[in-house]
Order: sequence, then C-alpha cells, then structure tokens
Amino acid sequence: MQVALVASWLNQYGGAERVLEVAHDLFPNAPIFTSTYRPSKMPPEYRALDIRSSFLDRIPVGNQRLLLPLYPAAFESLDLSGYDTIISITSAFAHGVRLPRDAKHICYCLTPARFLWSYSDYIERESIGRIPRLILPFFIARMREWDRRASNNVTSFVAISQVVQERIKRCYGRDSTIIYPPVDVERFQVSCERDDYFLILSRLVPYKRIDLAVQAFNELGLPLVIAGDGRDRARLQAMAKSNVRFLGRVSDEKACELMARCRAFIFPGEEDFGITPLEANACGKPVIAFAAGGALDSIIDNVTGKLFRAPTAQSLTDAIRNFNADKFDALTIRKHSEKFSAEVFKEKLNSAIVA
Repeated sequence: MQVALVASWLNQYGGAERVLEVAHDLFPNAPIFTSTYRPSKMPPEYRALDIRSSFLDRIPVGNQRLLLPLYPAAFESLDLSGYDTIISITSAFAHGVRLPRDAKHICYCLTPARFLWSYSDYIERESIGRIPRLILPFFIARMREWDRRASNNVTSFVAISQVVQERIKRCYGRDSTIIYPPVDVERFQVSCERDDYFLILSRLVPYKRIDLAVQAFNELGLPLVIAGDGRDRARLQAMAKSNVRFLGRVSDEKACELMARCRAFIFPGEEDFGITPLEANACGKPVIAFAAGGALDSIIDNVTGKLFRAPTAQSLTDAIRNFNADKFDALTIRKHSEKFSAEVFKEKLNSAIVA
C-alpha cells in the first residue's frame, strides 16, 4: 500500500496538525501534500518530514486569505501519481485532490469548510476587512459548487464527531463513519491535587467564545487562568477584571502542570470536537463546557464534566455556581479519556482504510 497524506495547509499549529502527526506515525513513509507550508510557524520536527506544497507557496503575499479563490486549483495541481491510498485530513479543499486511477481516498473530515457552508456566521465573527467582504461573495457560490463536486471523488468520509457527520450529510449528501481525533493521554498523569483556579487553554480568537468566560468570572470573582494567545487577546484583557489572569502561550510542560492543578477546565465555545477538554480529563479534571458540537461526544454530564445549555455568560455563570469539584472522581474521568487515545485512533483509522 502506497499512502499519501494530504493536509489543508501547514501554516499554524493546532488540533488538525496533531491529527496529522498521529496519522503520519501510522504511515511514517507517507509524504504530506498541502497547499502552503510555513516552516517558521510549525514545530521544528516538521522540517524532517517529506512535505510537498502547491504553487501557492511561490506566490509572495502576506495575507493568505487573498489566495482563497486559488485553493481548488492548488489541490488539483498536486501530483499524487504512484499512490494507491490517499488520506486527506481537512477542514477545507484537501479532499479535492485529483486521484490516480483506482486509488482509494479516505477523507478524515474535520468539518466542511465553514467559510463556504456557513458564510454569514463566519464573516460576522472573523476580522475581515471591508474590501474582502465586498469581493468574497462573488467567489463563494462558485467555490461551494466545486467543494460539493470534489466530495464525489472521495471513496469514504470519516467524521470527527456527530455534528460534523451531520454537516457532511447536509453539505455533501454523503454518509460517514465517526472516528474521534487522537488525544495524547499518556502525556498526562492523574492528579488529585487541586488549586482554586479554573483554567482555559486555547487560541484567543472570537469563535472560541472566551468572552463568555471572562464575563462570567468578572461576575463571580473567582480566579480564572487563561493560557494561549491570539488576535482577540487585547479585547479580552480590556474587559477582564483582576481575578482573570492571562499567561500567553505556554509550553506543553506548563500546560500539563496547569491542567493537573486546576479546579476545572472551562470550554465555553462550540467546537467541532475539542481535544483540550479530554487532555484535562486525562489529568482527572472535570470540564465545564457548552452543550453543543463535539462536547456532546466527549463529555458525560455530571460524570466527566458539567454542561451548560445556552451560549451566554449567564448560563455559564450558573453552571459554575452549581459546580462542586468534590463530586467528580479523578480515576473515572481519566479512564474515560483513554477511550480517545492515539492508539485507539490508529486502530480505527487503519480499519477504515483496509475496509
């Protein structure tokens, strides 16, 4: 079996890239094809990988959003000849690669592209200038049609959660199986120690809804530690009271330490899945999360965490007021997290490929 991996882009590091790394562990000789690759934005280990980017990497442009209309052509231009098994790990465009004759294409779909299929919501929450807002609608309808046609060339879809499975059906008219993203649970140890702070570990961008947590903790006066960085940080810091502390980006070691000692992990936004809550669970810590998206797949209410039902600061405030850390068993929470381990992911992905 000659395997090629395809990623949407490699210009920032997050959950998609961690999935890619585990898939590459399963197929260590597979090259990685992508649209754009920025080595300076990725961990140093990526420089030892066989990464093959498209012609977009040769276009000098500061804002990659300006290249958006070219992404379909970029993926169609990638040369996959000689490979009989293609695994795309994608939130946009990568499922549109041209296949060699008789090749199998497994699409591990993180989500159908939000900016194509939920354009109005995407535009409202992203910092997109006036001129792109005027130009983009002319391209979106055409790109959406390309996206739908590209989905017909996928042999089988794999979704990361129930909500993504529903989107795949709605957008592409395709069925899919669910394989949850891998969580490196072995990196974490159960801790029965507990400080008084609540924790958020996240990129600070609007759709993460960190603002709900800041508002809730402003009212409660309880200590909240926010680790991570992003374009929303200045706005969030401006609204936060002194009980909310911003650490910026932290190392993996520091993140483990923060999770191990927190009172609970706060997950206020709607995510397609969400790996960090399960990392907190791997430390034996409960999660307080919005009851939508991937949280419904990964969190057992009142067993591994507590769900709040409305995307409002008041709903989160009420959930925190009613939260009692003593009611949660650390070993039960840890055992739950192990169902999402990297080894479980590899076993299920391999089964999906050979099926």
